[in-house]
Amino acid sequence: MSLVLVSTAFAAGEVIPRQYTCDGQNISPPLSWAGVPDQARSLVLIADDPDAPDPAAPKTTWVHWLLYNLPARPGGLTEGIHQADLPAGVMQGTNDWKRTGYGGPCPPIGRHRYFFKLYALDTVLPDLRDPTKAVLEQVMHGHVLAHTELIGVYQRSR
Repeated sequence: MSLVLVSTAFAAGEVIPRQYTCDGQNISPPLSWAGVPDQARSLVLIADDPDAPDPAAPKTTWVHWLLYNLPARPGGLTEGIHQADLPAGVMQGTNDWKRTGYGGPCPPIGRHRYFFKLYALDTVLPDLRDPTKAVLEQVMHGHVLAHTELIGVYQRSR
């Protein structure tokens, strides 16, 4: 079985419900995974939007959430999870709002894609002190055993 990431809130390619966006409660969606390789020592979750600021002319990938050192076993994250509720040892990185934690979809224009990417690593990462996505990806390099993603979409109503 290969690594799989799903949500009970939205199916792959479908609309992310409003409650998980800046137009709603801005809470993280429930996520679950399976198929973690036996050799994995930790998991990393990166949520980002490659369509920023405008899907017709994207200029950057906006980072919404970074989690690392998730336990390397089948599991998941409950809806609206807070740092205090994360498993022991799980750390967060700095998103593009310059804070840790989840920041939901909030596209300024158009319909954006949101990638929830899960990586199984052959190591547990050191405390990177609220890393950016670039730092986290650099440290992960050479340690990825498996990767999967769940893509949702969102467009704000005006």
